[in-house]
Amino acid sequence: MEPYLSSTVAEQKVFPSVTNVQHHGAQITSSSSTNIGHCWIFRMFIMGTWRSLRLAFILGSLFVTLLIITYWDDVGGFNLFPQQDRKLAHSSMLPASFTTTFMGVMTARKQRIMDVCSQKYFPGSIPAFEQIPIRELDHLIVDDKHKIIYCYVPKVACTNWKRVMAVLSQSLLSPKTGKPYTEVAAIPADFIHQISMFPTFAKLLGQRGSPSRHMMAGKLQNYTKFLFVRDPFVRLISAFRDKFERPNELFYSRFGKDIILRYGNLSGEVPKTVAKAHAAGFQPTFLQFILYLLDEAREKKILNDHWRQVNSLCHPCQMNYDFIGQLETLETDAEQLLKLLQVDHLVQFPSGQENHTLASWERDWFGQIPVSMITELYKLYQPDFELFGYPEPVNVLHHQ
Repeated sequence: MEPYLSSTVAEQKVFPSVTNVQHHGAQITSSSSTNIGHCWIFRMFIMGTWRSLRLAFILGSLFVTLLIITYWDDVGGFNLFPQQDRKLAHSSMLPASFTTTFMGVMTARKQRIMDVCSQKYFPGSIPAFEQIPIRELDHLIVDDKHKIIYCYVPKVACTNWKRVMAVLSQSLLSPKTGKPYTEVAAIPADFIHQISMFPTFAKLLGQRGSPSRHMMAGKLQNYTKFLFVRDPFVRLISAFRDKFERPNELFYSRFGKDIILRYGNLSGEVPKTVAKAHAAGFQPTFLQFILYLLDEAREKKILNDHWRQVNSLCHPCQMNYDFIGQLETLETDAEQLLKLLQVDHLVQFPSGQENHTLASWERDWFGQIPVSMITELYKLYQPDFELFGYPEPVNVLHHQ
């Protein structure tokens, strides 16, 4: 027994805890259980904390990703003007006062532009907005006070819409009073067409250079954008009547004399003033005007704004317009637009159209134009027909 006792004594000296276990087994068992419980609780706490941290990290990443997607343009992403997401993102902007029928009409107009831009005429060839030259942005009038962008199209009620924009933005001062105009009808038509008086995207770029591109991106995203259009061929008739049938010194000197000389089979000079030309019977004919348009297009020249395609003036494939009005439904569209802009209590659109060119006149005006020329002319303006839902003018394309 002595060796065993010696061994036991030695163990007690070297491993006292072991000896304690041998003599107090029950007490150690209780203590071990308590320690194991504490370890399990600690382990579960660590695992729970880790799961919570992982979930928080995932949710945080998703939130940051959504912020980047939402505000990518505003923070100056790689492309300030990416190809528009052609979904009807702004349909929620339509006020409750819109009738269900009108909401359907507007949604269809916007959807049509989306479809034509993405499929038929411009696949892979639409430049980004920042690639559009400055001079082609001068039709985009900006009202920062009410957050509105209006692309004006000559011969599509633009005189009155410019008047509305001038009253809203208070950007046009009366020469008589030196104060901003407050009544739409009080603004003279000749005065309102002095575009230098309006803030435009072209002016913004000209004043501030490329840094203003970022500012433009924010306006395009946050402002309400609208334009008005009309049947392309009827617009041509209206432009011809206004600029060449009526005495217009500017257009006679810039275009009329050249058209008469080129297509009128004249060997001598034409009168220097429009008054003398009209008195002597020198006026461009509609046929000569069409010949001029086709030659200008063949030579890749930029057309005058009054007969230039709306697609080139307002860039509907790059700008996600919130409202597309049509001259054929001007009164209804104007009323609804002012409600959308929430300015119908501030300004009213003038009612009535003087000397209005009617769509029913198309057949008479194009009756003396060869079908081959009309077909070529239609191809020149076909994007406008398609983008804005105007039917192919079958009555003039096949009148012979």
